Amino acid sequence: MERRADGRDARDWAYRVDPYGFERPDDFDYASYEAFFSRYLVVLTRRAIKWSKLLKGNNGIQKSLKVKRYIRKGIPNEHRALVWMIVSGAQANMEQNPGYYHRLLEGEKNDKLVEAIKTDMNRTFPDNVKFRKTADPCLQHTLYNVLVAYGHHNKAVGYCQGMNFIAGYLILITKNEEESFWLLDALIGRILPDYYSPAMTGLKTDQEVLGELVKMKVPAVAELMERHGVMWTLVVSRWFICLFIDILPVETVLRIWDCLFYEGSKIIFRVALTLIKQHQAFILEATNFPDICDKFKEITKGTFVTECHSFMQKIFTEPGSLSMATINKLRETCCEKLLSQG
Repeated sequence: MERRADGRDARDWAYRVDPYGFERPDDFDYASYEAFFSRYLVVLTRRAIKWSKLLKGNNGIQKSLKVKRYIRKGIPNEHRALVWMIVSGAQANMEQNPGYYHRLLEGEKNDKLVEAIKTDMNRTFPDNVKFRKTADPCLQHTLYNVLVAYGHHNKAVGYCQGMNFIAGYLILITKNEEESFWLLDALIGRILPDYYSPAMTGLKTDQEVLGELVKMKVPAVAELMERHGVMWTLVVSRWFICLFIDILPVETVLRIWDCLFYEGSKIIFRVALTLIKQHQAFILEATNFPDICDKFKEITKGTFVTECHSFMQKIFTEPGSLSMATINKLRETCCEKLLSQG
């Protein structure tokens, strides 16, 4: 068996790194993960056969109840990039703008923007072997290109912390710079309304919207938050900014994104409400401000979130009905309230 410089054998090291390049933490529960994954593998195999048939069919991927159902049950990794590109509109945009991405990279650069992106390079996924300077190829270079191009494409947003993690995940899945750029555009330009603009109005609004939805669906938790003066932004801002990256397990995040690209931003609320509702009794044990913050960190760990297949079934049942009309109405009132507060 080949040995590494640190004395561990190569097989042990490969086991410590997940298929996406993330190093597993020292306290990683291999036994329960293996038990879950052996069950999930059966699901993945079954879904892969169905997806292959769907993609070979004449209709391809057009919006339909069947495609929606398939996406909710998970897109196999080998088809994920293609399906994301099609259902998000990124593919159509890329085809309508040939050469645009490369022109952005070749054009004049904003030094301040470039500097901000460079600063964040080493902070992006330090636990991922593919983003290390020693990796070959090193994905930092690809990430830098995608973010610089996007910052010049969408000058109103430029670059904001959080975008580096999202672009990084897109690169890991698509393994393609240009596709990652257009998917980032689909997310920031269309799916997430005004999350990354300098004022972050959309992000602040949606955190307040979640607060209103919790009042409606899990009133005891809303009352606890109010009683202890805990603002929603303190406990959920990273859920929204990073779209659950580094909050939930990688496989679960990708399953959430499958639905996000197809169904839009209401998926974020479904996930957030499911986490809160499922752990309501646990959250209600909190007796003070720091306690509440700790509980919200705890509810994103454990088998409930690792078992991505059952978790995704839960997000469509646990919160009950949640229409886009309801969300848009709440967005309107929450945004007005925020703007009036200045």
